[in-house]
Amino acid sequence: MSSIKQFLWWCAGVNEKTLLRYPEEHSKYVSIGATIFFTGLFASIAGGYALYFVFSGSENSIFYAILFGLIWGLAIFNLDRYIVLSIDKTQSTGKQFFQALPRIILAIIIGLVISRPLELKIFDKEIKEHLRVEYLKQQRATIDTLNRTFENKYLVEYGQLSTLKNQADSLESSIKTSRQQLNHEIFGTKTEETSGVLGYGPYAKMKEDNLKKQETYLDTLRSRIQTKESQLLDRKAQEGLLDQKILSDQGLDSVINIAGFADRNTALSNLHKNPDGTVNNATEYAVIFIALLFIFFECLPVFVKLMSGRDTYDNAILSQKTVNNYESDTNVDVEKQALDKLKGHRIDVAIQRRMDKLNDDYETSKLT
Repeated sequence: MSSIKQFLWWCAGVNEKTLLRYPEEHSKYVSIGATIFFTGLFASIAGGYALYFVFSGSENSIFYAILFGLIWGLAIFNLDRYIVLSIDKTQSTGKQFFQALPRIILAIIIGLVISRPLELKIFDKEIKEHLRVEYLKQQRATIDTLNRTFENKYLVEYGQLSTLKNQADSLESSIKTSRQQLNHEIFGTKTEETSGVLGYGPYAKMKEDNLKKQETYLDTLRSRIQTKESQLLDRKAQEGLLDQKILSDQGLDSVINIAGFADRNTALSNLHKNPDGTVNNATEYAVIFIALLFIFFECLPVFVKLMSGRDTYDNAILSQKTVNNYESDTNVDVEKQALDKLKGHRIDVAIQRRMDKLNDDYETSKLT
């Protein structure tokens, strides 16, 4: 316990020799040190998890994640430690707050940064389902775009194909009507297009010949349609459009598993939006509250320091600083006084140095 206590005191940035004289303050600074330590620990986990997605699929992804997590956690730990140490408890509450305000803003930003990767892990299943839907939409949109581009490129051919199909549809309707009229003619049904004479007479033979011509022409149209469709299908195959297929469930799982940080982050931001355009308030509030929790946790070391009153340890540190400042100022005064007393001697030395230089110059001029 003594080693853990000393470690947490070090995390809090206290002077151990001074703090040991005030046992009543030991628990307080153990709590402050533990808060700073666990804030750095959470930052390390969040940073490592975020970088794991950056290098996802790489053989060294775990190594990079651990390395970056340690560096990021130590950076946040050191920053929080400095924030707590820099708050001057000798000032008034208002001055302390304004002194800590920039650090609180920085703590909020850091809280947002470290909370995001952990939110990605918390909502991992929901994010994967959202990515599945989005990837399917993107694939369908890509295929539709390619098909529209292909149709615009071969607009003339598609126009000819559409004309042939319209002719075939119209001819099929006409053949159906002609066959009905032939039956009426043979069975002696009187209509505006039939004679009403029972039996296979000249009118029935004429209608049958016309029907055969229509059926022959319909076969020709169908053959031309099939040829045109085959040509367009071959061109689609040549341009790679037939290779564009919707991924299977297994393929989608593979793509989702290697999805990058940006895609997951975007999915988390849109997780509260339903496919029909409505908003799922429960999911939206859950994401916000988790972010607020980590922001509060990151600001906690500053808040703990601000909420704690000025204690005997703070007074001892202030006294020591006052003594050190006075000693430093006294040393400056002593040095100034010493220099003042040496001023006359330094003037004599300077005069003698100048006289020696003038004599040397005079002797040199006589020789020349």
